[in-house]
Amino acid sequence: MRASKGDLLVQHGRVVGQHDQVSEVVEVMGAEGNPPYRVRFLDGHEAVMSPGPDCEVRHPDKQTQR
Repeated sequence: MRASKGDLLVQHGRVVGQHDQVSEVVEVMGAEGNPPYRVRFLDGHEAVMSPGPDCEVRHPDKQTQR
């Protein structure tokens, strides 16, 4: 898994009815885009995460950013 600053980290719910948690990568602490990542959640709190298999990185569409 590789991420860059500004990417979204999506942690999928693991049980029925649990929503996905979305956070923004604010700092890549590993080498070459590897974990751990400092992330900011929608409510503003930050955490350091080493994502597991229930996570995915979503890269923002570079074409829409101008």
